[in-house]
This record gives sequence, structure tokens and C-alpha cells, in this order.
Amino acid sequence: MPERRDRRPSPSGKRPGWRRPTPPSATPPAAPPDGPRPAPAPAAAPDHRSVIDSAVYRDGRRIASPATLAETFRRLREQPDGMAWIGLHRPTGPELRSLAAEFNLHELAVEDALEAHQRPKLERYGETLFVVLRAARYLDAPEEVEFGELHVFVGPDFLITVRHGAAPDLSAVRRRMEESPELLSLGPEAALYAILDAVVDGYAPVVEGVQNDMDEIETEVFRGDPEVSRRIYELSREMVEFQRATRPLVGMLHALMAGFAKYGTDEELQRYLRDVADHVTHTSERVDGFRQALTDILTVNATLVSQQQNAEMRALAEAGFEQNEEIKKISSWAAILFAPTLVGTIYGMNFETMPELHWAAGYPFAILLMAVVCTSLYVIFKKRDWL
Repeated sequence: MPERRDRRPSPSGKRPGWRRPTPPSATPPAAPPDGPRPAPAPAAAPDHRSVIDSAVYRDGRRIASPATLAETFRRLREQPDGMAWIGLHRPTGPELRSLAAEFNLHELAVEDALEAHQRPKLERYGETLFVVLRAARYLDAPEEVEFGELHVFVGPDFLITVRHGAAPDLSAVRRRMEESPELLSLGPEAALYAILDAVVDGYAPVVEGVQNDMDEIETEVFRGDPEVSRRIYELSREMVEFQRATRPLVGMLHALMAGFAKYGTDEELQRYLRDVADHVTHTSERVDGFRQALTDILTVNATLVSQQQNAEMRALAEAGFEQNEEIKKISSWAAILFAPTLVGTIYGMNFETMPELHWAAGYPFAILLMAVVCTSLYVIFKKRDWL
């Protein structure tokens, strides 16, 4: 956390105890010891379309809303006890380089802010604090969680936010802080805590939305919905991302609280940050619980699917067995009926030289032969349980 300095202007008009160092690449022009701060070497003209809001505050109240970064730098130099709050959305390289030149931002932090896709972390570069946050919001229509990335530079007299994504709504945070000038007058660290609070509060609707999804998934699992496995997998991936966003934040907040005594943090801000830490701890525990519950649900779903498949295979086997029994019966009766048909066919050929053609006992013998063959076949099939 940046050390808060005495905000009273010194006789020379400078902020006592701190002086923004000149970038190594720029050679400051000669100036009297008590003259105004030299302007940094001009950077390439940035594209200001990514500047969402830029303001200079004094005693917690907005005194200027510059239209450009250069104008913001100039107005801040005119206010020895002022504070600049600059909000950017997906800034360009020239914009961040101009900010780095003015506020002496470390090149590694600037590179991280440009590339994004960073894990939540808290790093200190001299008197500048660099914070990376992962914000989240729940989208009702597709029923999914969208994550955004926020980078915050905090110095003795400035706060710069670099947002990658739609969340969080920092304009609401700025309005709330401007409505409480006594809190904003505590310095850039007060604005940082307000941003942390907004990010953590944004997790609550996500937790509620995920809880509703969990309830729906449980219903679908026991209803046997075939698409539920895919939904469980997608939600599990979102919970992994949610864990990556919340779990490091717990350690970050505790690190900030550990520096209360060292940096002389205001008592009100200490209470503020403790409340945020409690909320993020609760959220992290809920997310861990969601992930474990999803693992259990996936196991239950796999068990139910396996049971259903076994039941279907058993039913299919039973159906095949019954079909085989019917085929055996049909085959048995077909064989029985085939025997008299064969005998009748032979004795019905009407050949003149055919043996036994004029035999008086031929007809009774043929009938008897048919009866004996059919009875024998019936007895054989009956013993084999084919009939």
C-alpha cells in the first residue's frame, strides 16, 4: 500500500516528503529549486478513445475533468495536494507509456497491463503499488460466468485503472466515492479499497446464479437429461476460473492488512478492508464448495448413467432371450409340419411305376407314418423345452 504523505503544501509549493522522479530516458530542463516540477519528455501522441474518465481531486472533491491525459498531468502539477484518478479501457501502448513517463511506472507492470491475462496479484515497485484483479459477472441469458481483468496502479497522488472486460462498473465506484468526499480525501488507497469492494461485491450475483444452476443440474441429473453431463463440465470449468479469481485475492487482502501499521493506514480504511476480506473469504469458501459439489454431482450422474445403461442392456438381453424362445417354438412347429408335407409330397407324384402305388394299405400307412414322425418330433422338442 502506498505510504500516505502529509497533504499540506510546503512553502515552496511542492508536496513535502515526495517528488515524482524523472524518467531515466528524459533529461529535465534546468529549473530553480523552488520552481514548478519539470514536465516529462513528450511521448507519442496517444489515442484517447480508451480514456473512460480522468479527474483531478482535492480534499476528496473533483476540481477538474481534463479531456486528455496531457491536460490531466498539467492540472495535477498545479495541485500540490491533489490526486488524479484515471480510468482506461483496453489502452494503447502510447497511452500507457505516457502514463509511465509521468508517474514513473515500472516497465514490467506496464507490460502486464498491456498484455492482460494475468493472475490476481499484488506487487510493489518503489512507491507504486500494482494490483491485478479478476472481476466476474453472471450472464442470465446464456447462464454462464464472464470474467474481466482489472489492473490498478496506486501511487502517492494518483490511481490508474486499466480495465480489460466489461466488469466491474468502475463508474459506479467513482460516483459512490465522489458522494463521500471525506472518504476520498484519505487518498488513492481509499479509492483502491472501494474498487476491491466493488470487485468482491460483484461476486455475490455470480454465486447466486451458480447456485441456481446447481439446483437445476441436480434436477436434470435425477431426471436423466442426456445433456446434463455437458452442462456439469462447462460449469466446472467456470468454477476453476472463479477459484483462480478469488483464492489469490484472500492472500492479497491479508498482505494489505499486514501493512496497516507500517504505512499508517487510516482506521476507517482498515475497517473497510477487513470487511472486504471477510466477504472474499466467504465467497472463496462458497466457490470451493461449488467445485466439490460439482465433482460429486458428476460422479452421481456417471453412476446413474451406468445404471441406466445396465438396465437397458438387461432389457435388451431379456428381449433377445424371449425372441429366441419364440424362434425355437416357430422352428419346432415348422419341423413338425414339414414331415407330413414331405410324405404327402412323395406319395402325390403320381408316377405309374412308383412302388406301393396300387397297394391297398398304402393310404393308411402314409397317414400312420405322418402321425409317427410328427409325434416323435413333438416329443423330442418338448423334452428340450422348445415347445
